[in-house]
Amino acid sequence: MIEKLEHFFDRWPLTAGTAAQVWIIAAVVVIISLLAYVIVSRVLVRIGKRGEAHTLTLAWQKFHNPVLALVLLLDITLVRELFALGDQADKITAQVVTIAFIFCITWLLIRAINLARELILREYDVTEQDNLKARKVATQFRVLERIIIFLVILIAIGIALMTFEGIKRIGISLFASAGVAGIIIGFAAQKLLGSILAGFQIALTQPIRIDDVVIVEGEWGWIEEITLTYVVVRIWDKRRLILPTTYFIEKPFQNWTRVSADILGTVFIYTDYRVPVDRIREEFRKVLENTPHWDGKVAVVQVTDATERTMEVRALMSAADSPTAWDLRVHVREKLIDFLQREYPGSMPRTRVEMMATSEAELPHSGMPSWSP
Repeated sequence: MIEKLEHFFDRWPLTAGTAAQVWIIAAVVVIISLLAYVIVSRVLVRIGKRGEAHTLTLAWQKFHNPVLALVLLLDITLVRELFALGDQADKITAQVVTIAFIFCITWLLIRAINLARELILREYDVTEQDNLKARKVATQFRVLERIIIFLVILIAIGIALMTFEGIKRIGISLFASAGVAGIIIGFAAQKLLGSILAGFQIALTQPIRIDDVVIVEGEWGWIEEITLTYVVVRIWDKRRLILPTTYFIEKPFQNWTRVSADILGTVFIYTDYRVPVDRIREEFRKVLENTPHWDGKVAVVQVTDATERTMEVRALMSAADSPTAWDLRVHVREKLIDFLQREYPGSMPRTRVEMMATSEAELPHSGMPSWSP
């Protein structure tokens, strides 16, 4: 057994005592590093429970797992030096540790990007009523976060692959023929690249933002999530409509909160001509003043059409946002119908038939002979 270990650890011969000492030193190194990690973790958790240094606690929540992985990698590196591995084993171990370090650093960078986004968005509350600026900032940072993370992961994978000598040579060969490779990759991934570029464009120009109210594909809902390749629209009945990012660049759609959240709502009432419009206007004003859904800005009643049967009356009102406008429209419609039924029960649309008496002489001549007894 000792001879096999001497062949594997070929820098010095191992005896039972020497091997035991090396293992003890390695164990002490690992225990000390893990103990330091646990102490730091406990201190930061207690600070968080006391409500102090919230940013520091949030940062530790993001970083504690990648930091633990880095600590373990450092332990493996120290132990590797203690055991003085042979050339082949040392080469394999170094390769594994290098790749692990690359991905641990990538992990830390991703968590740092997440932390930066959360700290910035903490100053902007999307749940506020007037949240246009907050939605704008949230959209920019969420999309940019995904773009940066995508690039970081792509670079990390490239660096990790370049640590292999064979792949490095292939990479140099491909770089020499980058023109042909670029054309092939461009044709193969043109849809994916188009979606990613559309994600960039949405982040910069912002035709849509997080929590925007939109009408797409005949559906009314809110923008719930924006990624590099697709957008999630939360429909009013809790369904989710998934659309590619290119949809919002190439096709027309309605954005009800592009400039501001406030919106106008309409209610159409069809009545008989005998209903006085002034009385409807007075009742409409009373209904608005007795509901919290109205923001007090717009209240208009107009006759917008007149047909041979009915008179079309449009009630126009304003609300702070589209969900409130929907509730306001429903409320006003119910109250106006109740008012007409109560005050003018004969005001509903009706079809009139006028009967006129005619004499026998006015009847058209049928051409048949008349008989008399």
